[in-house]
Amino acid sequence: MCNRTLAAAGGRVHMGRARMKGFMRVPRFLPSLVLLLSWLVLAAPAHAQPAGGGGGSPPVPVTTEPVRVGPLPVEVLANGVVAAESVVAVRPRVDGQIEQVHVVEGQMVRRGQPLFTLDTRLTRAVLAQQEATLARDRAQAARAQSDAQRYQSLRGESFASQQRFEQAQADALASAANVRATEAQIAQTRLSLDFATITAEIDGRLGALPIRVGNVVRAGESTSLATVTQVDPVLVQFAVPERWLGEIKAAMAEGAPTVRARSDQAGTPIAEGELVFVDSSVDTNTGTILLKARFPNPDMRLWPGQYVQVTLVTRQEEVISVPASAVQTGQQGRFVFVLAPDNTARRRPVELARTVGDRAVVRGQLAAGDKAIVDGAQRVTDGSRAVERAPGAPPAGATGPRVSSNTQ
Repeated sequence: MCNRTLAAAGGRVHMGRARMKGFMRVPRFLPSLVLLLSWLVLAAPAHAQPAGGGGGSPPVPVTTEPVRVGPLPVEVLANGVVAAESVVAVRPRVDGQIEQVHVVEGQMVRRGQPLFTLDTRLTRAVLAQQEATLARDRAQAARAQSDAQRYQSLRGESFASQQRFEQAQADALASAANVRATEAQIAQTRLSLDFATITAEIDGRLGALPIRVGNVVRAGESTSLATVTQVDPVLVQFAVPERWLGEIKAAMAEGAPTVRARSDQAGTPIAEGELVFVDSSVDTNTGTILLKARFPNPDMRLWPGQYVQVTLVTRQEEVISVPASAVQTGQQGRFVFVLAPDNTARRRPVELARTVGDRAVVRGQLAAGDKAIVDGAQRVTDGSRAVERAPGAPPAGATGPRVSSNTQ
């Protein structure tokens, strides 16, 4: 039994070795054939023709915008602060107790509009007393004048001495002076009555009201009853480097230059005003000069104390401009790719002068109507093939929206 088992096992080992030898007998040409097929597969795309029918890599899709030659404004950019043209602190000019408050905090007021009313009962009593005194003084003045006239006639007839006549004349003049003094006191008292009604001195917006009804105020106190801030028009203060001084002086000689201001808030419209003030000296610490512009502000677009971005337009200049995104920077300086009529990208070196909004003012070998490459300029080289993409078409390599379907 053991001998048969060993014999069977030996037979299986012999058959396994025979099969292994059969597998090892691979034709020698098979590795070469595999390498040849792999090379053909890898080389096939290199020999394939592009859809356009020409040889080489396919053209790069790009978008272009024409080069413009025309007037653009010379703009000076700065940061500014909105300032009120006038701020009036409301203070009492007479003593008294606040009897009435006619306004609320933050209200818009007009010049001459009542703000506060003080208690005037004591002042009216003084006025009545002074008016009575005035009536007495006028009566005495009338009698003194009559005496002076009477003694003048008696002196002519030698019934009165010269001294008595001069005394009567002096009494008449003194009585007239008393009348004028009492009239002045009455005018002062009536003025105090007018001052008891505190009004707005300018058009503007009220600030906080720290004083309420019942408080006693005095003319000599420094505490203000309110603050009225003029908000239409307003001023915008800003500083520019002194190198722009010559440009600004030339613009001022031809009229008030236009100034635009806009806050940092998105969607805020641009306010437009005019330059009204150039400081008399340059700040030696900062090398800047202070300017002020006046802005109409009926819709309260600008607020005192607000920070704004300021653009000063000094003049119009005939320049060459391209989209700012078309200007590239390389090792040899700035340049712009232009799409030539033969659908090749051509590199044109330029010098960037300034930017106006989304346009770049450049100097270089560009002409009006040249097609400056805007989108796709990073994927082209000088002389490479390019094709203008239709407006609204997706950029090269973009794919449509991915749609996924779940199957159960």
